[in-house]
Amino acid sequence: MGFLRFVRVQWDRATGAACVLAGAATLVAGWAQVSRSVYASQQVPYLLSCGLGGLFLLGVGATLWLSADLRDEWRHLDGLETRLAARVDELVREQLAVGPAATNESDRHLRVRSGP
Repeated sequence: MGFLRFVRVQWDRATGAACVLAGAATLVAGWAQVSRSVYASQQVPYLLSCGLGGLFLLGVGATLWLSADLRDEWRHLDGLETRLAARVDELVREQLAVGPAATNESDRHLRVRSGP
C-alpha cells in the first residue's frame, strides 16, 4: 500500500497525526521564544499564540484520531451484525424446512434441558 493511498483511505488518522505534530512543533517554538524573553510582557504574546494554538492543534489531532478508531469499531460491528443476521436467516430457513412436528420436538428437548 503506497503512502498516498494510505493517506487517502485513512484521511482522518493522517490529518490527526499531522495536527498533533504541528501542535507539538508550535508548543516547542513557543517555549523557545518564551525562554529567550526576559520580561513577562514579552512572553505573553508567545503564550497566547503558540500555547493556545498548539493546545488547540493537539486537541483537534486527538479528536480526529479517536474518530478514526471509532469508525473502525463501527465498521467491525456492522460486519458482525451482517454475519449474525445471515446466520439467523439460515436457521429460520432450516426450521421452516424441517416442519412443525420437528419444531415441537426440539422445543420439548429445550424445555427438558433448561429445566421445568
